[in-house]
Amino acid sequence: MKIDNIMRFLLPKDDKFYNFFEKATQNLVDTSELLKRIPNSPHEERKKIVQQIQDKEHLGDSITHDIFFELNKTFITPIDREDIHVLTSALDDICDNINGVATRFSLYKLTECPPYMVKLIDILHSSITELQKGIVLVRDLSNPKQLREVLKKVNEYENLADDAFEHAVAELFDNEKDPIKVIKLKEIYVGLETATDKCEDAVNVLEGLLIKHA
Repeated sequence: MKIDNIMRFLLPKDDKFYNFFEKATQNLVDTSELLKRIPNSPHEERKKIVQQIQDKEHLGDSITHDIFFELNKTFITPIDREDIHVLTSALDDICDNINGVATRFSLYKLTECPPYMVKLIDILHSSITELQKGIVLVRDLSNPKQLREVLKKVNEYENLADDAFEHAVAELFDNEKDPIKVIKLKEIYVGLETATDKCEDAVNVLEGLLIKHA
């Protein structure tokens, strides 16, 4: 057993990083639920939703800052410092991409939300919901079965998002004649697909923790 793992075992349990991660993923769930409301909301309501999403993104930035501040002053961490850094960055990237999608939807004055966009939003929300479950489970790795199921589901959602993204872009190029609208919609598709990729990046850290604690 590595010396840092021995020290973690001997020292009193410190939950602050787990608390931060759970707070960050709850913020992501709340943000993705707001995003799900955009397709069926009238213009004025969308503006309010976008502002709420921007507020959530600011909260996410604050949580990220708090984690890095604690990381810099904590000698022994409950999991490897590099894992904390990578996981924190992935969670922050998810929130940033959701905010980017919502902001572009408003700034570009889009009046419709194509079916594949709705599908990508739904997939992203499902992936974030699973990620939240995984973050809670990582507090106790003595029973890894549930966490492995979460990892499997998030990977499946990432594959679904890749497939939906490819079909969305193909349909866009086939059917949309306005090149400006093509650019606008494609940027939003990219943001949604990237956010789902970042969910997979986050669970890859959790999978690494399983391997280290096997």
